[in-house]
Amino acid sequence: MIRIILALAAIAAGTGAASAQIRAPGIVQRMIPGTRQQAAPVAAVDALRADFLARTGGDTIFFGNNVSGLAAPARATLAAQAAWLRQHPDVAVRIEGHGDTGDTRNHALAMGARRAEEVRSYLVLLGVPAGQVTTTSVGKERPGSPRAVTVLVQ
Repeated sequence: MIRIILALAAIAAGTGAASAQIRAPGIVQRMIPGTRQQAAPVAAVDALRADFLARTGGDTIFFGNNVSGLAAPARATLAAQAAWLRQHPDVAVRIEGHGDTGDTRNHALAMGARRAEEVRSYLVLLGVPAGQVTTTSVGKERPGSPRAVTVLVQ
């Protein structure tokens, strides 16, 4: 599975470490790691997630067993995601790749990385700026749909 995680660019900047949350009057805000600046309110990020999912038809790209190439349905979903991302250049994307359930740990990590990179390359081919997209492989370490890549708003 490959999961694409969207975040406001200000949140994604810096070390990539999880941001601390603070309570402001009536809302929860995140601090940008390594700074004293507040990032967008959590509610704004949640609204971006909802809009992304509603307009792109979902956040998951599925692959065949032991396959890292994109099938036609995956390309259609990615085309919708790329269109949304081009309209939201302030949103950064993290793509999480998962391996197959029967793989060894190392093979699952390598397969997840290949799948995530395949999705990233296709989004860039469709006009999404390369700096807007990062990838990671979680292999089979974290629960998720095996044989897939998922796009998430963070």
